[in-house]
Amino acid sequence: MEAMELRSDMRTHVIAAPAAQVFAAMSDAARIARWWGPDGFTNTQHQFDFRPGGTWRLTMHGPDGKDYANESRFLRIVPDQLFEIEHLSGHHFILTIELRPAALGTGVNWRQTFDTAAHYERIAQFVAGANEQNLRRLAAEVLRSSAAA
Repeated sequence: MEAMELRSDMRTHVIAAPAAQVFAAMSDAARIARWWGPDGFTNTQHQFDFRPGGTWRLTMHGPDGKDYANESRFLRIVPDQLFEIEHLSGHHFILTIELRPAALGTGVNWRQTFDTAAHYERIAQFVAGANEQNLRRLAAEVLRSSAAA
């Protein structure tokens, strides 16, 4: 199998909030629906069984007016530390999000790993932009919620 680095989009983003607040935005179906996906996307959750082995089904509504059905399975969950899914529909990948203490809050380490380097290379430019947008949207959701508290 090819090295993970050749098949993965990896990014880090620091959110000015404790890990528990970041994880709360990742583990609540209503909140994840607000930030999941690139800019301009909205989501309808159909199933969010947040446990290892649980199913996550949603429809992403694109700014182009198209609907994108998604199905994933939760692989590993460690409260305030780790969120990992296997995306089963469309592009197959494993998404691992690790939360680590950082000087100004929580470091979010995002790694999206595809089956092959060739698959990743075909969509790498789109994936890079989409993941940056996802991380910004996650940060905005966390900060919006902390400001409301």
